[in-house]
Amino acid sequence: MEKNHQFNRAIEHSLIVRFPKQRLATFGSTNIKYYVLTEPVYQENDSKEKETVIRTGRVIAEKPKIITPHYAMNLEGFSQDAYQYFNDVIGQNEGNNPGILYSYKNEIGETNIVHGFTNEVADRITNDLNKKQEEMSVVIIGQDSLWDISILKFIYEFTASSISENLKQFQSKGLLTPQPAYGGIPKGVTENIENLFSEVKNGADPNMLKKELDRWNIFNYYEDRFLDLFSK
Repeated sequence: MEKNHQFNRAIEHSLIVRFPKQRLATFGSTNIKYYVLTEPVYQENDSKEKETVIRTGRVIAEKPKIITPHYAMNLEGFSQDAYQYFNDVIGQNEGNNPGILYSYKNEIGETNIVHGFTNEVADRITNDLNKKQEEMSVVIIGQDSLWDISILKFIYEFTASSISENLKQFQSKGLLTPQPAYGGIPKGVTENIENLFSEVKNGADPNMLKKELDRWNIFNYYEDRFLDLFSK
């Protein structure tokens, strides 16, 4: 309970000073540089010489992936509550309703300590980024002991601000359209399967393709083609 309180407090005290100027890419990965500024834990409130900790790094967002609740049931890493939700959706005959899966990786960079109040340092960094027209950089003020929670807050808000545009672009290309010939999975999935077949023909691991076909429960639609890969 105490840990949850600390997390909630860290989220409440996280301030995103500068958002990236672009949204998450729909058809590729997105590389975002972050600056997380905090007051050092050793600093006293009445200290005359204020210092700020600057942590830099990158959040790498992989290319958004079209999924369905049925597909998500075959992925690892979700909570039990999430799997129960997916199961309920499938029970309502909505197992092939498409959605988007976002995956992120945090690459931690450097940590530096500079003189100055945190908000003043944040303003200086923001102004410098604006002058350099750094479109994919974010500036965040957080808490020193739970600074990475501030990054999670940013990821949540950035994803929420991007998802409608990502969906619109998927829809404009017809990638969310159900394909009855393949059990109703979205068109974007069948295109991805075709790409995987090409990769296997060029030497990629066929287990990667087999695993994806099994996750979508569509191996029977591609069985002959898959076995033909080994006919030679």
